[in-house]
Formats: sequence, structure tokens, C-alpha cells
Amino acid sequence: MELLLPKVFTGQLFWSWVSFLILFFALSKVAFPPIMNMLQERSDSIRDSLDAAENTRVEAATMLEDYKKQIAEARQEAQKIIEEGRKLGENMKAEIAQKAREEAEQSMTRAVADIEREKELAVAELQGRIADLTINAASRVVGAELEKNGHEQLIEQYLSEAGSLREN
Repeated sequence: MELLLPKVFTGQLFWSWVSFLILFFALSKVAFPPIMNMLQERSDSIRDSLDAAENTRVEAATMLEDYKKQIAEARQEAQKIIEEGRKLGENMKAEIAQKAREEAEQSMTRAVADIEREKELAVAELQGRIADLTINAASRVVGAELEKNGHEQLIEQYLSEAGSLREN
């Protein structure tokens, strides 16, 4: 226990401090700079990684906004195309309806013209028959002098011939 005596202990303490300081000085010249450089590089590497992560996050947020804008534009374009298609369909529908109306009107006009022509032909034929009947009736009246009974017979015969004409 001699080593712990105050006389011995003070000497040891002095030399321990001197050894420590020499060792510390030697380490500060030889070992501490590489260790400090390594710690600084590690710190810089971590800082760079954090900066890169932040830049990536900002870039991802920007890309997300761009994609959202592109999706919104695509939706608007799709709505525009759908609206144009609907308008085109309505226009085609209106054109088809107009053509159908025009064709129906033309058919109606042709039908009316055909009916008028057939009517004129029927009237002309009827006028021809009436003229023939009138000529026959007049020639009978002129050809024979009739008494009251003969006159009545001639009228009945004429009416029966006109009735048979109606049936045809």
C-alpha cells in the first residue's frame, strides 16, 4: 500500500498526468484527425442523404401534382369528346329526321298528284260516258214521239242505265 501514500501518490499522479498529456498530444496528432475526418464524413453523408431524401420528396410531390393536372386535363378532354359525340349524334338525328320529313312530304306530294291525275282520268271517262248516254237518250227522244207513258218509260230506262254506270 505504499503506492497510495501521499508522497508516492503525488509522484504517480504527476507522471500519470504527464503520460496522459503526452499520449493525448500523440493521439491528437496521429489518431484524432482520421477519427474526426471519419465522423465528419459520416455527418456529411447523413446530411447529404437527408437532403437527397428531401429533394426526392419535393420532386415526388411535384410529379404528383403534375399527374393530377394531367388526369384532370384528360378527364376534361374525355368530357369534351363525349360532348362533341353527343352533339354530332343529335345533329345526325336532326338531319335524318329532316330527310325523313322531306321524303314523306315528297311521297305525299306524289300521292296527291297521282290521286289528282286518277281523279281527272275518272272524271274524263265519266264525262265521256255521260255524253254517250245523253246522246243516246236525245236520239231516242228525237227518234220517237212519246206520249206520257212512253216518256216515263224512257226516264226509267235512263235512270237504270245511270245506276248501272255507278256500280261499275
